[in-house]
Amino acid sequence: MNVVVFDLETTGLSPERDGIIEIGALRVRGGEVVEAERFETLVRPTNVAGERPPIHWRAQQVHGITEAMVDRAPELAQVLPEFLDFVGDSAVVAHNIGFDGGFMRAATKRHGLVWAPAAEYCTVQLSRRAFPRERAHNLDVLAQRLGLSFEPGTRHRTGGDVKVTAHAFVRLMERLGVAG
Repeated sequence: MNVVVFDLETTGLSPERDGIIEIGALRVRGGEVVEAERFETLVRPTNVAGERPPIHWRAQQVHGITEAMVDRAPELAQVLPEFLDFVGDSAVVAHNIGFDGGFMRAATKRHGLVWAPAAEYCTVQLSRRAFPRERAHNLDVLAQRLGLSFEPGTRHRTGGDVKVTAHAFVRLMERLGVAG
């Protein structure tokens, strides 16, 4: 199994009105998280109109990314081709793939690119299959359930979230009996 686990931080919740401000990814190969194969960058955001959307204060409270932090970051037009090259022909995994995949589809379309990974896996859905009697499947609860923890200061930043999601994916696949 060769997949890329990715996570995005955004200025808000709408792929049309808001922008991506951080992309992080890790490769999982043969059931092992490959820490050396990492993609991580802040992004200067743009929305569908090509304007720079502000980082909503609620989003900023969650991830802690400020306007000043993205002022000198590369623009999405530069970052997207690099990220798509990193993904290559791999399947992708995200915690709530609908959110991250929706932003990727909107962003790539806006830049004349295509988001067409080999397959998309969602650790929320895998968690529901692995733990059908449980009600909560957010990343904090899933991490706790699987004995995983975030390194201090990394929760709600792509580096920390993608690392936990990658290890959660491996453990969920083992629990569901899917070979690596």
